[in-house]
Amino acid sequence: MTPGLGFRGEVVDFYHRYRHGYPPSVIDALVAAFTLTRADTVVDLGCGTGQLTIPIAHRVHAVVGVDPEPDMLTRARTAAAEQSVANATWVIGTDAELPALGRLFGAGSLGAVTIGQALHWMRPDELFRTLFPLVRVGGGVAVVTNGSPLWLQDTDWSRALRGWLEGWLDRDLGYACGTDTDSQLRYRAALSTAGFDVRETHLRYAAELDLEQLVGGIYSALPVDQLPPPDQRPRFAEQIRRALHPDQRFVEHVDVTLLIGIKNQPPGRRRSATSAV
Repeated sequence: MTPGLGFRGEVVDFYHRYRHGYPPSVIDALVAAFTLTRADTVVDLGCGTGQLTIPIAHRVHAVVGVDPEPDMLTRARTAAAEQSVANATWVIGTDAELPALGRLFGAGSLGAVTIGQALHWMRPDELFRTLFPLVRVGGGVAVVTNGSPLWLQDTDWSRALRGWLEGWLDRDLGYACGTDTDSQLRYRAALSTAGFDVRETHLRYAAELDLEQLVGGIYSALPVDQLPPPDQRPRFAEQIRRALHPDQRFVEHVDVTLLIGIKNQPPGRRRSATSAV
């Protein structure tokens, strides 16, 4: 994970307000996959403002949210306090700090490590090898993708949005942030090579967005130095409205993929399966 990604300042508020949280069914699937209990500790790597960390905290003994952006962690800490979550700890760091954290936790001490829509900033092969000895038998690693970027979806409004944004930013927006099939196959292979038994679970939900939520979602994905100045934001929103006309509300069909690597015994015996819920 690269420190200083630019997701700070105003972007943090946009991120927390407009990014989709994780449905209860996702948390249920994670708890079931790793048989998580009130005795377990979970690390949420690349935790952002705690949208996955906090709901997991309600189900385990303790959770540690790790992120390179201090502003993200400040907002996560506030969100946890607002929800009376007292068993979450927030740590500034990246995947590069996992060996040091591993020495702190100890071998076999973690119930799970979750990575929600952040693995594309990290080094998966090295990371998964580091994590394997840290998780207990039956625990493991979950790579969770919560839909593809707003401008890369199979709808007319999404295609129109991509066209307008590429003109505004003067660059291609084809990068899928790890949600594409090729990235998922690479992650799956890296988990298997590290010793995990791999399976995949899929969930789907629909989210209806108005123009404010759509624009807020765009702002949440921009580094702070690329945000339009405040006095230009009404014009920015109006230009998007015109580009997407006649749509006024936008239905986003969100595909959630849970790529789950489980540490089973004996280590050499692996299985690969796909399930849907």
